[in-house]
Amino acid sequence: MTTRSCPCGLPETYEACCGRFHAGTAVAPTAERLMRSRYCAFVRLDAGYLLRTWHPRTRPERVELDPGMRWTGLEILDTTGGSAFHTTGTVTFRASHRGGSLHERSRFERVDGAWVYVDGDFLD
Repeated sequence: MTTRSCPCGLPETYEACCGRFHAGTAVAPTAERLMRSRYCAFVRLDAGYLLRTWHPRTRPERVELDPGMRWTGLEILDTTGGSAFHTTGTVTFRASHRGGSLHERSRFERVDGAWVYVDGDFLD
């Protein structure tokens, strides 16, 4: 990842990649892009975006983010569904941080045409 690339791991700048989703000027077109943008929101401590992209039936009242957590990379391991032609999808990923990693299979659904995070299962 270069200093100009998005924290989600794609080669675009933050503004051209996840920044536009965070700003609300675009919506993630796939479950994977939503996953990447949510990872980026954790990196940038954007709790508002995380809440806005959480399914209404599973959304917590608030998200507490640890400003001391240093996320260091995202690896997408598998996806099922989640495209423009689907209403559900899963994304299996590993998010690394100083001191370890988080391995999860996340579930996504469309609500009013937009992808949202439903829940996930921790793996490993």
